[in-house]
Amino acid sequence: MSILVILFITSASFSQSKTKNTYILNGDVVKATIYHDNGMVAQTGFYNKENKLTGEWVSYDLNGNKTAVAQYNNGEKVGTWYFFTDRGIKEVSYMDARVAKVVNWKSDNTQIVSN
Repeated sequence: MSILVILFITSASFSQSKTKNTYILNGDVVKATIYHDNGMVAQTGFYNKENKLTGEWVSYDLNGNKTAVAQYNNGEKVGTWYFFTDRGIKEVSYMDARVAKVVNWKSDNTQIVSN
């Protein structure tokens, strides 16, 4: 009986395969899809020829819920980033690769803090 249990545990552990990250050349950029250990997508985005982040990057939690949307230009943080939580959305604006403005929004879409 113990051999049967060991065999079952061994076969179950080998049957779980980790999803491999994908990198697909698309013109001058590489589209990246990075996965969590559970097989769900963790991040999607692009790299340029210099292997620097560029364009939109989106992050997801272990359950596939969107947690962030970010913008890069040649490896630098640009534009407006959004961070999603169960309490609301944090909007972070970048200028010259520095935080220029932060706005927090409640789940009911009312503005609560701005600086």
